[in-house]
Amino acid sequence: MSLTPEQKKHYRTIGHKLNPILMIAGKGLTENIQLEADRMLEDHELIKIKLAVGDREVKKAITRELCEIVEAELVQEIGNVALLYRKSTNPDPKLSNLLRQAHS
Repeated sequence: MSLTPEQKKHYRTIGHKLNPILMIAGKGLTENIQLEADRMLEDHELIKIKLAVGDREVKKAITRELCEIVEAELVQEIGNVALLYRKSTNPDPKLSNLLRQAHS
């Protein structure tokens, strides 16, 4: 699954208003972080994560690894924040950032 430039632009617009809901810090990519990211993507489809670890290369490596593990697509990476997308199998209109955006 690869996002088109148009989809990425649309998701970045939605993501701009989102606050980070997951923080990856000193312990790095723990199993709990992976499970939480998986659950959040299932609920919200589009999530913002904050990385408070090492330098730029470490952040990029952790973001790539997390995307692979939870089968998410990286939409955008700016500074300490990354925006991830994964289509939900059964999106909840009350939780999905994409569906809520469409109805607001």
